[in-house]
Formats: sequence, structure tokens, C-alpha cells
Amino acid sequence: MAIREQLVEYRDGETLLEGFFCYDDSYAGPQPAVMLSHAWGGRDEFIERKARRLAWHGYAAFGLDMYGKGKRGTTQEECQALMTPFVQDRALLARRINAALTTVKGLSQVDPRRVAAMGFCFGGMCVLDLARSGADVRGVASFHGLLKPNGLPRTSKVRARILIMHGYDDPMAPPEDVLAIAKEFTEAGADWQLHAYGHTVHSFTNPTANNRAGGMQYNDVADRRSWHTLLQFLDEVLR
Repeated sequence: MAIREQLVEYRDGETLLEGFFCYDDSYAGPQPAVMLSHAWGGRDEFIERKARRLAWHGYAAFGLDMYGKGKRGTTQEECQALMTPFVQDRALLARRINAALTTVKGLSQVDPRRVAAMGFCFGGMCVLDLARSGADVRGVASFHGLLKPNGLPRTSKVRARILIMHGYDDPMAPPEDVLAIAKEFTEAGADWQLHAYGHTVHSFTNPTANNRAGGMQYNDVADRRSWHTLLQFLDEVLR
């Protein structure tokens, strides 16, 4: 096994984007692929580490870029400024993440019939909106994602199977949001599942999250459980 890494430039209209792509180049033939959508700070080392782990499990992994090449937030104010346009314009969000999907399906190492997506926090919202858009992906997985509906008219069937992994005490996705998204995807006829982790808040997969009072705290138990759940889900939808 030899894991290869490369940066891939692509575009959404006039916006230049840059994804992180890694895969096992000893794999015979096109591989099942997983897109990874970043949190509010932009594509970072956290996403790259997750992509490398997936590559070792036999998936071509693509850390997508929602903001633009080189755009990163280092403070809460910068991250909020980067994320807000997409929260306010969910049509823009859907278009941007679908541009990543088109790019991934065009990579020679990828089997375009077997693509899934996963995301963290803001990225969780992004992959849920990818599913809402009716995109041709096998499945989407949200880790402590933002769950509010996008308010856009549904123009096609939700084709992706959906996995939501949620901290039950997450102040950014309160119980009413959980009930609402369950109702939404049930009415859409989607194949969905939701795992809620007790005594767990936002950012439970991020080892640097250490602000329990602010509702963001790493939880090693929920992190391990959710990763195992993800691998089982990917095996189900992509193998």
C-alpha cells in the first residue's frame, strides 16, 4: 500500500478552489470515494488527517474547499465571516458543494458510481444540503452538523442514504432541530438514521475543542463511536 497525496484545483464559476486528494495507488481500478467537508474555519489539517485515515481503509478521499483557494479562518470572527454567506444563501452552498462532487467524479482514480460525503459542523450542514439537492451520491454522514433546513424548494428526490451523528446536548442543534430534520427526511422518503450521544455537545470529534461552557467540547468516547459508525455506513453504501 502506498498512499499518494495531491492538491487539486477546481472551480465554481469564477471562484478558484483547492481540494486535498489522497488514495492508495496500489488499488486495482477506480476506487470508491468519500468527500470530506470542513468546519467553519476552512479546509485544514483536521480534514487532511481524516482523509488519510479513509485512504488507509481503501477509499479515495477528497477534502473539498467551500471558501476558495487559501481562504482560512484563524479567529472566531474570521471563521464566522467565511461561513455566514453560505448560511444565508443555501443555494450558493448547494452549488459550491456540487462543484466538488463534479470534480471528484471526474478524477481517474474514482469510481463515479460510488461516491459518499461526510462533514463536520458547518461541513455537516453542507453534506446534508448535498443530499437535499438530490445529488447522485450513495450516502452522506454528518458529524455534529448544523441541522436547520435550507428553505429551498425540493426539485428532486433525496437519493443519498443519510447518517447523522449528534451530541444530544449540542446547543447549535437543539432537540427541536433534531425532530424537525427527522420529520423532513421522513417526508422526503429518504433512508436516514440518527445517532445521538448523551452528555455530548458540539465539536465532539475535535481534540482541540475545549469550551464546554460555550457548547464545544471534545468527547473521546463519542469520537470513537461515531468513527466506527461511519466506517460501517461507508461499507454499506460504497462496497
